[in-house]
Amino acid sequence: MAVLKLYHNKLQHNYNHLDRVFREHGIDWGIVTKLLCGHEQFLKEVLALGVKEIHDSRVSNLKTIKKMAPDVQTVYIKPAPKQSIPDIIKYADVSFQTELEIIRLLSEEAVRQQRQHKIIIMIEMGDLREGVMGEELVDFYESVFELPGISVIGLGANFNCLHGVMPTQDKLIQLCLYKQIIEAKFNRQIPWVSGGTSVTIPLLFNHLLPKGVNHFRIGEALFFGLNLFTNETFEGMHDDVFELVTEIIELTEKPMIPSGILADNPSGESFEIDESLYGKTSHRAILDVGLLDVNPKFLIPRDENISVIGASSDMLIVELGENEQNFKVGDVLRFNLRYMGALSILNSRYIEKEVVK
Repeated sequence: MAVLKLYHNKLQHNYNHLDRVFREHGIDWGIVTKLLCGHEQFLKEVLALGVKEIHDSRVSNLKTIKKMAPDVQTVYIKPAPKQSIPDIIKYADVSFQTELEIIRLLSEEAVRQQRQHKIIIMIEMGDLREGVMGEELVDFYESVFELPGISVIGLGANFNCLHGVMPTQDKLIQLCLYKQIIEAKFNRQIPWVSGGTSVTIPLLFNHLLPKGVNHFRIGEALFFGLNLFTNETFEGMHDDVFELVTEIIELTEKPMIPSGILADNPSGESFEIDESLYGKTSHRAILDVGLLDVNPKFLIPRDENISVIGASSDMLIVELGENEQNFKVGDVLRFNLRYMGALSILNSRYIEKEVVK
């Protein structure tokens, strides 16, 4: 048995904390829900926070959100595949875009559906994921700003998503300058500079955020309270909105060193012998969760005396030392999660999900 729990009161606390900060600085923001993998019960909890804008990378998730809350603004946050364009127009009020051909197809589809579709043009700022190159932005904008059914409501950028490039004051000033150039050249207003994600929040707290940045998209900071510059929890926020609870299915005192001829395990890992551990034993527990559900490196044991040894497809092995806690088979162990760990578990149909009020 393994259960992922979401603690609503802690989620609400984190939301209220962030919402207060953003309001004080005149910043609009939306919640990125791709972590939740379209799980309706958890999406319902997010919508209950009072959110007005939801971002997701799957059209099917935006469809679910629109069904649950038609008035919430939905934002599709990656370049659009051609086959998804009809559904993007139908279920996403806004989308991030970087390709002229795709925007033209979105325009044609918006006209067919008699809708006005808003886009944010993403600009490459060094992390080398999605984004229009800065020197091409003026020509790019000129090609799209008069397309029927399309309105450009913002310029945006992503940081720390692929190569780990962090946002800086200089990079965000450059993003704001791009907006000023477009507005001056074409005599048009662009409401948003969407330069803010969870990784940008420390710049806001440290008074280093350029005033022109007026829109944030927040996921990790909301669900984990994490400062991505320091890997510490933001003051006044919870890091345990999610909790994994999983049952001990075997508990035995065993040698700390494997015996026999060693080869790579099914994950391609090789085990290095620590000769100082020969002859020593410890209590090892097997838990009812495995690599199929989560990578062990994203699990944080609640009990500091527990260490994660490794995992196979359906079992996680942890070391209990002398087992001074007197754990036994059938007891449960509890883990906090890092973002990618929660993402895997939410995408696993083998892990039960539960809301704790």
